[in-house]
Amino acid sequence: MQYAWLIWSLILIAIWALIYFFLKTRNERNRMLVVSLWTSLSGLTEPLFVPEYWSPPSLFNLNMLTGFDVESIIWAFGVGGIVVVLYEYIFRTKHRHLSYPEQHKYRHRFHYLTIGATPILLIALLFIGWNIIYASIAALMAGGVATRYCRPDLAKKMIVSSFLFLALYYFYFLILIALFPGYVERVWNLEVLSGVLITGIPLEELLFAIAFGFYWSSIYEHLAWRKIKNT
Repeated sequence: MQYAWLIWSLILIAIWALIYFFLKTRNERNRMLVVSLWTSLSGLTEPLFVPEYWSPPSLFNLNMLTGFDVESIIWAFGVGGIVVVLYEYIFRTKHRHLSYPEQHKYRHRFHYLTIGATPILLIALLFIGWNIIYASIAALMAGGVATRYCRPDLAKKMIVSSFLFLALYYFYFLILIALFPGYVERVWNLEVLSGVLITGIPLEELLFAIAFGFYWSSIYEHLAWRKIKNT
């Protein structure tokens, strides 16, 4: 099981590449790549998860020696890009830039606050002692709700993307269980979590998928002042 985390991360990259290849436009592929590159930086937060949330054996045993690992960066790269284009991958959509008057409507005065809501809340919850996974789920959901208020035009994409990513992540996680039986019980710190396993998957992983899909699916449009609608 030494390379399970690496293999699982590379499987996600294979899924990423498949979606990337079949995206309809060059702009969608560029958006997926750019968001993936930025999201990969979140893999540097792995010391917050090891060993409090889990302790996966990593390449060269890096996470035990330094707290960081290559696999987390690969995994973060994959999920970031997939979530941001999953809706467009399935449904026909188009984007347009929000006009200057639209950007200055009442709701948008909270633009920067809503963008900062997730990291601010995450830091606050960690400061008061929350487990990193529960703090992450709460912060992502709060950021999603704030985004929904600021950008109601993105609500459909956010909600649908949440369930789409949950379904994709569920089957992706089953691959790990099938390839490496007993890996979850060995690696996840179930004693400090709910201990609830759904078809062998920790409940927290599925809640994270819902929260991440809900919030992160809107990140590009929110930051770039883009509006999305079905064609």
